[in-house]
Amino acid sequence: MDETKVTEEKLEKAVFKEPFSYSRLFFSTFIISAFTVGGGFVLIPLMKAKYVDEYGWMKENESLDLVSIAQSAPGAVAVNASIIMGYRLGGILGTFTALLATVLPPLITLTVVSYCYDAFATNPYVRMFLKGMQCGVTAILLDVVLGLLMKQIKKKLALPLLIMAGTFIASYFLKIDIMHIILVDAVIGFFLMRDSQYN
Repeated sequence: MDETKVTEEKLEKAVFKEPFSYSRLFFSTFIISAFTVGGGFVLIPLMKAKYVDEYGWMKENESLDLVSIAQSAPGAVAVNASIIMGYRLGGILGTFTALLATVLPPLITLTVVSYCYDAFATNPYVRMFLKGMQCGVTAILLDVVLGLLMKQIKKKLALPLLIMAGTFIASYFLKIDIMHIILVDAVIGFFLMRDSQYN
């Protein structure tokens, strides 16, 4: 069975709102990467909003699973997420398409900035522009977090809420390394969340 057929069979599981194409994958990922400020953890909810909510290319639970893998794997989170989601959506070609679209914007931006560093570093308008973008990104992250929290509350399952609360406390108050927290969450999920009610 060739790769294209396998990809088509995988994508049939999602309820498409927009038809899948490599060009759409490239340009949507490129735009997300170009306007993301704050690192890979900011890129992920934007990908979720685009691929799950707007395009319907994958289900939300599936996207969260892929994000968990991206966060746990070594390397940059944004690159890991683009590789995994690209492969899920379009196989090997999808991987290279999403990866290129993720890497190109910062590569272009850093190249331009490196040539004009002094002008950018001392320009108050550039600083105001970046501060405005950071505020917008913070609001987007908050929206995604609240959306996920409300969905868990509606399910009325105690364990996911306890994991979320414990993860927040461990990260924010106890300052435990994020990789250790994710590993503990993964172990809890493996042993305690096998029941179909958690799917």
